[in-house]
Amino acid sequence: MKKLMSLAWVLLAFPAFAVDGTALLQQLDRKMEPETYEMVRKLVNIEPDGTRKEFVLYSVKKGKDKIAALFLDPASERDRATLRLGENMWLYIPNVGKPVRITSLQSVTGGIFNNADILALEFSTEYTVEKVAEESATYTLSLKARTGDVAYDRLTMKVDKKTTLPVSIECYAASGLLIKTLTYKDIKDFGGGIKRPATLETESPLHKGYKSLMLYGTIKARKVPDEAFTLEYMPRLKELR
Repeated sequence: MKKLMSLAWVLLAFPAFAVDGTALLQQLDRKMEPETYEMVRKLVNIEPDGTRKEFVLYSVKKGKDKIAALFLDPASERDRATLRLGENMWLYIPNVGKPVRITSLQSVTGGIFNNADILALEFSTEYTVEKVAEESATYTLSLKARTGDVAYDRLTMKVDKKTTLPVSIECYAASGLLIKTLTYKDIKDFGGGIKRPATLETESPLHKGYKSLMLYGTIKARKVPDEAFTLEYMPRLKELR
């Protein structure tokens, strides 16, 4: 009897089903997109007076650290291309010359989404899970950047328990300053087993009255050659479409 009582106290003190935050984040990554894919999306920047500026991008990604994007619209931006290899990023502008370096905190579209948002890698590639808090309908993941090169030092991510998809993310600087909040909406079936939010909205206390949207049109698995993720291929990225 004493042994049974001791075992009961141990079970009460240590829950049997602790959440594995790393596994949860990796599962979320795979639900959001295939490891290698092609995608078309629209970025919309909205100013306080309601003025909107829209961009349409075609993107390809391979593995954990390679992603490239091609501007389809507006006409003034058409055939510009961006490339990300790990934390290194470049912008190619037709008729200007060779690609130039850009940083993660700059924005090739000029809105609240920075280059790290537009050329985003998987969360589990850039962040480690420090803590998981469990609520009735969500998990809250406290994430820490793996290196000082990552755009945000810390993330606080709300994850829906039923879908294992993100609900919202607060992005913080190393100083603790809230840089922006990302909100995921409108879950859509993209086919091929991909069912995820089709709308990503962001606002920032640093840019009051401004808002940016990322609207996903298509996402599908595709084999992409390694050549597509080189500086030399950036002027030819449109050949993949």
